[in-house]
Amino acid sequence: MTSRSGTRMTTRERFRETMGYGRPDRVPYFEEGIRSEVIRVWRRQGLPPCCEPSKLFPCDRWERVRLDLEPRPAPVQWPATLSEAEALRRLLDPADKSRLPRKWKSSVRRWRTRDHVLLLYVHRGLFQTLGVQDWTRFEQVMVLLARRPEVAERIMNIQAEFATALLERVLAEVEVDAVVFSEPIGGNDRPLISPRMYEQIVLSSFEPLLRLFERHKVRTLIFQTFANARILIPSVLKRGINCLWACEVNIDAMDYRRIRGEYGRDLRLIGGIDLDTLRDGREAIRKEIEDKVPPLLSDGGYIPLADGRVREDVKFDHYAYYRQLLQQVIDRHAGKKGGLFTAPHSG
Repeated sequence: MTSRSGTRMTTRERFRETMGYGRPDRVPYFEEGIRSEVIRVWRRQGLPPCCEPSKLFPCDRWERVRLDLEPRPAPVQWPATLSEAEALRRLLDPADKSRLPRKWKSSVRRWRTRDHVLLLYVHRGLFQTLGVQDWTRFEQVMVLLARRPEVAERIMNIQAEFATALLERVLAEVEVDAVVFSEPIGGNDRPLISPRMYEQIVLSSFEPLLRLFERHKVRTLIFQTFANARILIPSVLKRGINCLWACEVNIDAMDYRRIRGEYGRDLRLIGGIDLDTLRDGREAIRKEIEDKVPPLLSDGGYIPLADGRVREDVKFDHYAYYRQLLQQVIDRHAGKKGGLFTAPHSG
């Protein structure tokens, strides 16, 4: 495909034009990847044995870069006081090269000439940063937030100072296309803490990170959240994070059409297609895509994508129909004919 000027765009150009409300040749086709156990089930349902889904359903390439942001070694006991919190600094060394991905130097050389999208994950969310790995630690953190929120706030600030120093090294060597703040904080009805507490404890700690991204001219700042984090959006947007990627959501609360209507073009969007409709069949898929995707594409700043990774309970025929229909809608919006693939019917 080509842009309106007649030049075919790279994936990276396409992403940047879309997120910048520019003039992409089309919006990207993104996919989170198909697990091997899903492919085994699909082989029995009609996926040709000689054909990989990546060949049958081609996507624009994107790559995650994850850093090791954990305290090393892991604390035997997490801080419960302000003085104990300061001890975390010894466990968070930004000069530690093992915190970078493997084969860092060769990756940097490769990334400098890339034509695909590079997303840098810069934050793990409140609970993971506070060491939640099991229910025991979760209970401890909830008590801490209720009784000693200043301790949680201090831990978040120490973590952010460390992450900023580490990311300064990374961004000095690599130009990324977006950064991702991951935040698995929501239940189906609401986040597990109030917006006021989230602003005080979490978002305030982002300030050094946000200044760093501004210096390095990182334009797209993604808030990747889960379930129902709707009431946090105003606070997140106010801080300068300008893109929402909502996963495994309460689809009524996180309907992207209503969110776009409320926040307009200040908030870019990735995702928004209810994964459950892929389980429900072709008519549900058709209605979901045709009702939601065209108006969001027309507004711009939107990359359509299912709101979670496909699992074994999604039939191959349903997935093939979803990808084919989504391609048709995207191409129709771009004023194109034809498509990248023809999905076989599994019978």
